Amino acid sequence: MLVHMNSRNAAATRQRILEHAQRLFAQHGYAAITVKGVADAAGVSPNLITRYFGGKDGLFLAATQVKIPVSNSFDGELSALGSHLAANIVQRWFGAPGEDPLLVLQRASGERPQAAEALAAFLDANSLGPLHRYLRDSGLDDADALSRAAAIDAFVLGVSTRRRVLRSELGDPAELQAWLSATIQRLADG
Repeated sequence: MLVHMNSRNAAATRQRILEHAQRLFAQHGYAAITVKGVADAAGVSPNLITRYFGGKDGLFLAATQVKIPVSNSFDGELSALGSHLAANIVQRWFGAPGEDPLLVLQRASGERPQAAEALAAFLDANSLGPLHRYLRDSGLDDADALSRAAAIDAFVLGVSTRRRVLRSELGDPAELQAWLSATIQRLADG
């Protein structure tokens, strides 16, 4: 059954298309996904994808809009940074409903330069930059703060890539959180 657009269900239809697109892009990457495949999965006409998103590229861009609240990770003392960041990471990896747009970007970054650039820009603005400022504001000199922030950022991206993109088992959430917390804290402490 295909859903046709009307004013009552347009927002719900658009959201359903995005959810299916996120799942499919996250599972199969950009190249393997077609507008028709997303439309079939969402139970809509491919014309609606063109109408709402302008085609596959627009759908991909909409499906990869990433918002991660990181400000609470940088509250408090430096000695708690590892535990705060690890808790946020594990919550995102295990607790986020649907497919994580950040995971979609990670998987597509090897296929599409635009996705790689979007991922790098996102990480610079939402991970590396705030972490650098937090470490500097915690008393480290600027160069040391940047070096430690880059190490933490690379570590988390590496773990995410290995365990999520390459589809290794994430493991037990509590054990993963404890390991991430300890490792991030060691990197922050130098």
